[in-house]
Amino acid sequence: MKVLGRPVRLKPVIAAGLASWMIMLSLGSTAAYGEGYQGRPSTENSLGLQVKAAILVDAQSGQVLYGVNEDEPLPAASMTKLMTEYIVLEEISSGRLSWEEVVTTSAEAASTPPDGSSVFLAQGDQHTVLELYKAMAVGSANDATIALASQISGSEQGFVEKMNEMAGTLGLPSAVFTSATGLSETSVISVRDMAKLARIILTEHPEFLDYSKIQEYKFREKDDAIVNINWMLGTNTNQPGLKHLAYEGVDGMKTGFINSAGYNFTGTVQRGDQRFISVVMDTATKSARFNETAKLYNYGFSTFEKKTVLPPKSVVETIQTVQIKKGKKKSVPVVTEKDITFMVKKGVEPQIELVKSQLKSQDELVAPIAAGTVVGTVTYKYTDAETKQSLEHTVNLVTNAEAEKAGWFRLMFRAIGDFFAGLFNGIVNLF
Repeated sequence: MKVLGRPVRLKPVIAAGLASWMIMLSLGSTAAYGEGYQGRPSTENSLGLQVKAAILVDAQSGQVLYGVNEDEPLPAASMTKLMTEYIVLEEISSGRLSWEEVVTTSAEAASTPPDGSSVFLAQGDQHTVLELYKAMAVGSANDATIALASQISGSEQGFVEKMNEMAGTLGLPSAVFTSATGLSETSVISVRDMAKLARIILTEHPEFLDYSKIQEYKFREKDDAIVNINWMLGTNTNQPGLKHLAYEGVDGMKTGFINSAGYNFTGTVQRGDQRFISVVMDTATKSARFNETAKLYNYGFSTFEKKTVLPPKSVVETIQTVQIKKGKKKSVPVVTEKDITFMVKKGVEPQIELVKSQLKSQDELVAPIAAGTVVGTVTYKYTDAETKQSLEHTVNLVTNAEAEKAGWFRLMFRAIGDFFAGLFNGIVNLF
């Protein structure tokens, strides 16, 4: 009887345990396998992000702090306009274009389908580059984008060729552009390359943020204000309908949506001395792209801190001096020009190693040499103990003191000494 009764008593226990296990499995699956736009499956990830791909990058170093499916080329939608915006800024900085230049709307720009973002340009309308740029940066206006593309390259197709050439120059191997606006689903890029492009923009053209952070903008005085499509702007705390999405420190960069892409967002946020760049692709709704981005930022700010692993003016143990010519002394002390700083997990002491050094030859270092003169470089590598991701950082080596030129008398006796030392060594080598 005992033997027969034992399984009966275990049934409810087994059933309860199985039910608990199923609940835990279900919760875990929900966190890892969410849905993107139109029910498309998200990519499994430890943060439970409901995305096809995502990345979080330290803006200063380019260090990848978190990634999901980082290298798959996906439709970028209007995030494509980041390349258009970059090229416009390049044209302006080179003097080939100016903010005040008047653009006459081409037939091509005027015929842009009005079903997307638009400022309803008519053929022959005239607006400055600045007006069109703001319409593109704030409201993602497709017709304004094509008007600028036509101004620079004569047509959208000509501009697309320029976009792809620029992608090659900037080292964005996954990028394929087939439109200036991103309306074409064949314009694709990986989140890694999109984050790289965003970092290039912020590094080379920090004035970009002056436009991307504008909350609203009137294209024409008679028009209603264009509200920035980036609902995550930190300043949106003063907007009743958007303050629930506002995130302190967000000041850029670009949203995007077409059916094949879902809701995308390339963002950037700064708090104190930390600035992150993020990209999320194929989220389910307009708000979801900002909610998923907020998860990335919360992870970044709570998990990482900047840590200086090598202060400026540090002596490199294996390269304390460099040999010079015609100086009062034959060598001069050297130190690192700047610090080396990495983003590391809070509470973790980073380990670094010297992996490469390069010094100028003695023939290139002839006294007099001023203090602070660059004489070479050293490269250090930091490896994350958890992810095994490695990041290298190169800094200049500079002279830490002035190297004065020796007088002719000293140089003469040094030459005589070097001659006899060489002669003696030559004789010794004969035996």
